[in-house]
Amino acid sequence: MNSPAPALPVIRLKSDRTPGHPWVWSAQVHKPEGRLPPGSVVDVVDAKDRFVGRGFWNGHARIALRLLTNDPDESIDADWIAGRIARAVELRRELLQLDGDSDAWRVVHSEGDGLSGLIVDRYADILVIEYFAAGMWKFREAIHAALLAHFPGARLYWFAETHVQKQESFDCRAAEAPAAVEVHEHGLRFHAAPGSGHKTGFFADQRDNRRRFAELARGRRVLDLCCNAGGFAVHALAAGASEATGVDMDAGILDIARANAAANQLTANFEQADIFDWLRNAITRGEQYDAVVLDPAKLTRDRSKVIDALKKYFAMNRLALDVIPPGGLLLTCSCTGLVSEEDFLEMLRRVALNAGREIQVLDVRGAGADHPVRSDVAEGRYLKAVFCRVW
Repeated sequence: MNSPAPALPVIRLKSDRTPGHPWVWSAQVHKPEGRLPPGSVVDVVDAKDRFVGRGFWNGHARIALRLLTNDPDESIDADWIAGRIARAVELRRELLQLDGDSDAWRVVHSEGDGLSGLIVDRYADILVIEYFAAGMWKFREAIHAALLAHFPGARLYWFAETHVQKQESFDCRAAEAPAAVEVHEHGLRFHAAPGSGHKTGFFADQRDNRRRFAELARGRRVLDLCCNAGGFAVHALAAGASEATGVDMDAGILDIARANAAANQLTANFEQADIFDWLRNAITRGEQYDAVVLDPAKLTRDRSKVIDALKKYFAMNRLALDVIPPGGLLLTCSCTGLVSEEDFLEMLRRVALNAGREIQVLDVRGAGADHPVRSDVAEGRYLKAVFCRVW
C-alpha cells in the first residue's frame, strides 16, 4: 500500500483575493518561518487559509511564487512536467501543423504553455532549452527526458542568462554549444547556430510576419533595418522583391545573412552600420525604399527605462519615414515586452504628426501561434509587428 505523499510547505498570501496572475511578488506573501530552497514546490493559501494553488517558491527572487496549478489533486512532479510538454507539442504538431511549414519553431513558451520559467526552441534536430526559474532547473532531468520522447535523437543545448541565475539563485552550467544547423521555413533555407553569441542566428517568432511582408513587398525595393540574419530580406527576394538591402551593426551576423541569401540562390546587399548613421546618409543621397522593415533588438529590460526606449523607437521610425515614398510600406517591430502595444502605436502617431505624413495601419501582429499567450499574462505578448502604408 502506497503511503500518502508528504505535505508540501505552505506559503500564505497577505490578501484573501485570488491572484489574477501566475506570478506573485515577494511583497504579496508572508515569508515562511523556515528556509525553503529556491525552486521548492509549495502549496499556496490565501489570508483565510483557503487553497489557492501549487507552484514554485523562491524567497530570493522578485517573483516569489510561480503558480502552476489551482487543482489541489494535481502534483507538480516529473509526470506533470511530461504531461504539459506533451500538450505543448500536440498544439504545434497536431493543431498548428508546423512541421509542414518549418523545422524551426517554439516548442514551449513559458506561461503560455503552463510551464512558467521554461522556454524551448527547436532548430531542426537541436532543442534549445532556456531556464528562467530555479524550480524548472530542478526538474531539468524530467524536462530533458520528456523532450527526447517527442524528438528522439535530438541534440539538447541548455542555458540560463547570467542575470537570471543570479536573481533566481541557481547555477546552470550551459552545455557545449552544438554545431550550426540548417533550418527550413516556407521552403527557404536558413542558418541557425545556438550558443554562438548571436542567440541562434534565427528568430522563429517572426516566421508568419516574414511571409506576410514578403507577399506585400513583391516588385518593391526592400530595406531591412536591424536585419540580423536577413530573414525579411531573403523572404522578400524569394517572393519577388526587385532588390533588398540589409543593415546591421553586427559584422558576424551579417556573414550569416549573406550565407542565408546564397543558400537560396538570392543576391542581397548587406551593410554593417549604425542604422541612424546609415539612414542619414541615405536621406542625404535621396535614396528611397518602398518596403522597409525596422526590427531592432530589445531596447530595455528595466521598467524605469521604458520612456527612453520609446524615444529611441520614435527616433528610428522618424528617420525611416524619410526614405519611404508616398504609398510605401513600413513594417515596424518592437520585441521590448515592457513597451505595450498601445504605447507603441501612440509613438507611431507622434512620428506621423512630426513628419507631416499619414501612417495607415494595415495590421498589428505579434509572434506566431507557437508563442501562445495566456489570457492573464499580458507580458507574454512581447512582440509587436505593425504593418503600415505611408503617405
